[in-house]
Amino acid sequence: MSVMTPTAPAPITPASTISLETATVRNWKPPIGLGVFAVIAMLLFTIGARSGVTIFRLSTDSDLIQLPALSADVTIVTIVVTVLLFALAAFSAWKTFQAKKTPLWLTVVFAALFLIAFLTWAAAGATIPVPGLLVGAVGLSAPLIFGALGGVISERVGIVNVAIEGQLLAGAFASAVVASITRQPIAGLLAAIVAGVLVSFVLAAFSIKYFVDQVIVGVVLNVLVIGLTSFLFTQLLSPNEALLNSPPRFPRLPIPILGEIPILGPVLFRQTIIIYIMYVAVAAVWFALFKTKWGLRLRAVGEHPQAADTVGINVNRTRFWNVALAGGIAGLGGAYFTLDSAGAFNKEMTAGAGFIALAAVIFGRWDPIRATLAALLFGFASNLQSVLSIVGSPVPSQFMLMLPYLVTIFAVAGLVGQVRAPAASGKAYIKS
Repeated sequence: MSVMTPTAPAPITPASTISLETATVRNWKPPIGLGVFAVIAMLLFTIGARSGVTIFRLSTDSDLIQLPALSADVTIVTIVVTVLLFALAAFSAWKTFQAKKTPLWLTVVFAALFLIAFLTWAAAGATIPVPGLLVGAVGLSAPLIFGALGGVISERVGIVNVAIEGQLLAGAFASAVVASITRQPIAGLLAAIVAGVLVSFVLAAFSIKYFVDQVIVGVVLNVLVIGLTSFLFTQLLSPNEALLNSPPRFPRLPIPILGEIPILGPVLFRQTIIIYIMYVAVAAVWFALFKTKWGLRLRAVGEHPQAADTVGINVNRTRFWNVALAGGIAGLGGAYFTLDSAGAFNKEMTAGAGFIALAAVIFGRWDPIRATLAALLFGFASNLQSVLSIVGSPVPSQFMLMLPYLVTIFAVAGLVGQVRAPAASGKAYIKS
């Protein structure tokens, strides 16, 4: 009788080896965009070639240090810059071919070179006051920045704030009436905050308590505020202009020494109190949003409200009061129109600034600092069309009026690409 001893199983040899490969992702949007603008520059500066010298004045008469004006030959500058633009576009294409991102510095340098060449070409034979151009850009950006800050807070907490336009307009109306009656611009400033908060209360009540679509509520609020302020302007303010629509304006408050620095002094430190409040607001919103417990809770509600609810955060109450805060900040932007810029209220005087502020929120990827920079870009485009019209640019006036909106469309559609909004933005939260 033989006993069979068990043998160990033979090792299994795989028929083929499985190798994992990393997919290569190339984003050709930046090099294509840069290439298109390089071609535009070439066509613009060759077909519409101009000769002469453009002078850039860098100092004002009150600057402590007087910088000499810069003279630029139009032909030389446009040719050199066009070559550099094609070189930067080619470098971006090479980085993309290597599956690498186009560096941010390259885009900034490209934009700066294009702008310098365009200004040199457009103002051939004239003088461009650089401090005045930048001062106007900061002023026109102020309501956009306040509106963008309100939009960032509101969307970070989960509410899409399409009503920024209405909040700006309500703030402008309330500040004009209250400041005219009291003769105190500070009182008008406080009234603008209250008006923005009241508009936000309506947005919050319908979207949070009654679960109405947030975009629809925002659009309806804009129409309501436009109609209401237009009616009151016609029936109340126009017949009593001296009493109700002649608000005192904030004076400029130059900061000693800092206000005398060339270029930066006039732009940043010879401003009104509203602009100084804007500086503080940008820093405060950024710090509070990313460095405090309040900001952490706010962002948690906007990203995952159910998880925030499980740790004891009252989601709807957090949303309600932060939307009100956002409206108050946007109301400050409305006060700029009547207490700083125009000096009186006019029908629909915000002229779509709320929608541009909303675009700045998206372009800035829901970040206060980036949204501020985006608003500054749009404000610069708005002021650029005014300055070039004054110096006699050959660019048609209709195109110059379109320029701020073209920059807005290109920035949001062309530069932003695919970005992720706060996950719960626009979604009502129903406690289970």
